[in-house]
Amino acid sequence: MTVRFASFAAGTLLACLLTSWPASGQIVDQYNPPKAGCCLQFTAQALADQLQDWNQLGRYYADNERLKALAPEAGRVVFMGDSITDGWKLAQQFPGKPYVNRGISGQTTQQMLVRMYPDVVALKPAAMIVLAGTNDIARNTGPVTMSMITDNIRAMTVLAKASRIKVILCSVMPVSDYTQRKQTDQRPPADILKLNAWMKEFAAAEGLIYVDYFSAMVDGQGLLKDGISGDGLHPNQKGYDMMAPLAEAGIQAALK
Repeated sequence: MTVRFASFAAGTLLACLLTSWPASGQIVDQYNPPKAGCCLQFTAQALADQLQDWNQLGRYYADNERLKALAPEAGRVVFMGDSITDGWKLAQQFPGKPYVNRGISGQTTQQMLVRMYPDVVALKPAAMIVLAGTNDIARNTGPVTMSMITDNIRAMTVLAKASRIKVILCSVMPVSDYTQRKQTDQRPPADILKLNAWMKEFAAAEGLIYVDYFSAMVDGQGLLKDGISGDGLHPNQKGYDMMAPLAEAGIQAALK
C-alpha cells in the first residue's frame, strides 16, 4: 500500500510540474528550457516519501523509544523548536544537564503541536522550553494569521500543563539584513514584535515563564546584533552563548 501511494504521489507531483510549465506559445526559435537536474523521477519519489511524514514524527522516534524505556531523569527539560533549537549543542552548552533537544529545522508551530505528545509529553519532562514562531511568520507551511500561531502555542501549553509539565515560552529572536541574505523580507520585524508582545502577555496571564531572547539580542535599529549570526537568522556560537544563561535562568525559575 505504501509503495502504491508513493508511486501515485510521485506521478501526481510530476504531472503537476509538467502541467504548470509556463507557455506563451507552442513553437520557439531557440530551445532553452529551465535546466533540469539528474534523475527527476527519484527526486519526485523522495518528495512523495517525505510527504508521508510531513510533521517529521520519525525524526526522534527511535530516541523517544529509548528514553521511554528508562526511568525519567529528575529535572529533565525538553527543548522544543525549529532550526535554532535543532542546531543548539545542548550537551556542550549545558554539561551534565538532562536536557533533551527536540528541535527540527524549518518547522512551524502547527507541526510542533502535532509532535507535542511523542516528543514532549511521552518523555515525562519536568519542563518544556519553546522557541517557535519565526517560521510561521516566514510562511514555511503556507499563509497563516496571527491568531493561528497563537492558538498553536496556546494548545501546546494546554497539553503540557495537563501533564504537569512546566512551560517556558521564549520570545522570537530578531533578524537582520547585515549578512548576504536579507531576512527582514521574509520575517518583518513588526510581525516579530507583535507575536512577542502576545507571548509575553499570555505567559503572564497563565503563570508561565517568559524568556526574552529578543531584548538581549536586538540592536538600536531593531535588528539582530551584528556578529552573532552568520546569516541574520540563526545564532552562531556567540549567539548561543548569549542565549544559554537566559534559558537556564528560565528553567530554574520554572523548576522552583
